[in-house]
Amino acid sequence: MTGTLYVVGTGPGSPKQMTPETVEAVAAAEEFYGYFPYLDRLNLRPDQLRVASDNREELDRAQVALTRAAAGAKVCMVSGGDPGVFAMAAAVCEAIDKGPKEWKSVELVITPGVTAMLAVAARIGAPLGHDFCAMSLSDNLKPWEVITRRLRLAAEAGLVIALYNPISKARPWQLGEAFEILRGVLPATVPVIFGRAAGRPDERIAVMPLSEADANRADMATCVIIGSPETRIVERDGQPDLVYTPRFYAGASQ
Repeated sequence: MTGTLYVVGTGPGSPKQMTPETVEAVAAAEEFYGYFPYLDRLNLRPDQLRVASDNREELDRAQVALTRAAAGAKVCMVSGGDPGVFAMAAAVCEAIDKGPKEWKSVELVITPGVTAMLAVAARIGAPLGHDFCAMSLSDNLKPWEVITRRLRLAAEAGLVIALYNPISKARPWQLGEAFEILRGVLPATVPVIFGRAAGRPDERIAVMPLSEADANRADMATCVIIGSPETRIVERDGQPDLVYTPRFYAGASQ
């Protein structure tokens, strides 16, 4: 008997930013697994089982969920943001790849969601309007040397860079070093956007030039967006400034 494993993202946190497909998956599932703050965002029924775990137990969580789905249960794996962006969908796929045969028979449904960089970008304008990349500063699963090389190359390529996992108690220094690397490549005027809880009542967003970007501000950020040399700030009277990256690269035919 084989069940279903839904892998969903709650978005940045506002219920309005959960997709209808995700809402349907949540309504259909019987058992829910995830990091406890993400599970707290769901209004589960009394008949729906909630199993919370620590944020660094992704693979173990995926294995438990797949075991239950293989036994016939309708299981929901819950991430924040989009489950496919630095979240649980990759852990589930990895578990299926390396796990027993019965896991490969589970019906897998991954629903797209709104991830942090999209929500922060929408609140400030359109900094992702042209070529961009997303990177995680966490060195739990890859060497710091790989991260710094990718940062430097992305900046040299003129990409807008969205940084996830910018800082934590276990990683208090990486963002500061990342800023130093970027200052060696990018103009001092490039805008840096610190964003947290975009779309929620406790939303916090700040914009400053790269020359003034301070890693100590990262306590208010779950996502940091660093503009490219093309990114512009539009000052507006009495309203928040707009940050956007033009759709056309400078010098290109328009």
